[in-house]
Amino acid sequence: MLRVREGFVMGMVLMLLSGCSMFVTKDESVDNSKGKTDTEQSITRYTGEKSKAISYVYTARKELALTFNGMGDEKTMKRLLDQLDASQIKATFFLPGMRVAEEPKIAKDILTRGHEIENNTLNQLDTSKLSYEQIYREIQLSNEVIKRETGIVPRYVRTKSGDFTDDVRLAAAHLGMDAVVSYNINPKDRDLSRDAKTIGDYVTRYISRGGIISLNTDINPEVISAIPLMAQAAEEIGYKFTTLSELVKNGGERKPLEKIPGYDAAKVNMNYQNAQYKLVYKSDTNKKQVALTFDDWGSDKTVTKILDILAEHDVKATFFLRAKGVENNPNLARAMVEGGHDVANHSYSHPVVTTLKPEDLQKDIVKAHQVITESIQQQPVMLFRPPTGVVDDQTGKVIAATGYKVIAMYDVTTLDWDSKNSAKDIVNGVLTQTQNGSVILLHMLDDIHTIEALPVVLESLKSKGYTFVKMAEMVK
Repeated sequence: MLRVREGFVMGMVLMLLSGCSMFVTKDESVDNSKGKTDTEQSITRYTGEKSKAISYVYTARKELALTFNGMGDEKTMKRLLDQLDASQIKATFFLPGMRVAEEPKIAKDILTRGHEIENNTLNQLDTSKLSYEQIYREIQLSNEVIKRETGIVPRYVRTKSGDFTDDVRLAAAHLGMDAVVSYNINPKDRDLSRDAKTIGDYVTRYISRGGIISLNTDINPEVISAIPLMAQAAEEIGYKFTTLSELVKNGGERKPLEKIPGYDAAKVNMNYQNAQYKLVYKSDTNKKQVALTFDDWGSDKTVTKILDILAEHDVKATFFLRAKGVENNPNLARAMVEGGHDVANHSYSHPVVTTLKPEDLQKDIVKAHQVITESIQQQPVMLFRPPTGVVDDQTGKVIAATGYKVIAMYDVTTLDWDSKNSAKDIVNGVLTQTQNGSVILLHMLDDIHTIEALPVVLESLKSKGYTFVKMAEMVK
């Protein structure tokens, strides 16, 4: 029986090299005039639309996918699957067709345990060095092997490295597949010096809504021990691992920037000399109202905890976003909006605005506006907060000329961005400075003490009779 299996595998290799296939599906026709099936004929490059390319899924839900590449030996795979069971995680396995042909029992065990199987190409070859026809055959034959051995028709394909060319996307579309999948969280487990803690810490830091984690089953055995650490990291912030197909089903489609109303509300405009701006530090009011604002950007772990605390206390805030961070994690910005908060512009690259040439400053502001707009799929509130809070008259005019006529400052600051300032320092700073109409500045950076201070700040201000409004409501 072993010799039969070895012969089958070798036959698959030879057929790949010769451009032949031993499988004919119901969708493949036979050209009787030539006596060849479609899979035996030469393949020309597909001229239709490329398949989708997925590196993450657009969603504000607290979900992400754990995916694996390759297929380790039977002992390794059993340990891996047992650990996934123990951690109550359902994953997606991108399997090489050749390994499925060699050990179909492992593939069937993956399915039996409730996981998904997708296509990792036939031999995990470097597709950047293959012709279109070779890429097509690598994907096609792997699909056929997986279907033959498991009954599953793969919808997604991933190359060994996760990188892909246009030819990979064209070949996937040619074969009727839904998408080429890469990842946005790569713990670099190919580096054998990385132990379970290092892998787990990486995921903890970069975990994200709609994220796709990519790990390997056949390179670093520490991956198995890292699984409970990843499960713990997700549980701590209320995130859930799900299969890739479930993640995609629950996700949404992002409209192109140009289709979003207000995407062009900010423009480069060098006629700024007479531009009018409004500098707002606080609201002149007798009402016991304050605006809570957060600057900059942070990880999912930090920002999600802030959002959860705000939700628990029924407080809406205004988030001034550093757009370079948003660009790398748009789902987190969308989560702020879906939580009922406002998001606004804190620049793209976080420069000291008075040090930039007018055109460079405007380009930075406009880029930030576009990144934020595309990420949240709507126009942000038209408030701009200069990084470090430094602004002068000319810079105010330059900013206003872009369309951001309100420069949103603050009158309460505790320097919470400095980790040397404790939670107690932050609380005392807020409580001693806050008055009617105050704008409170806090930060959403990692590794500072704002999260510890925030519940006390909210409860203490409420006990003093203060209510919270979003900053845009103060400057109407």
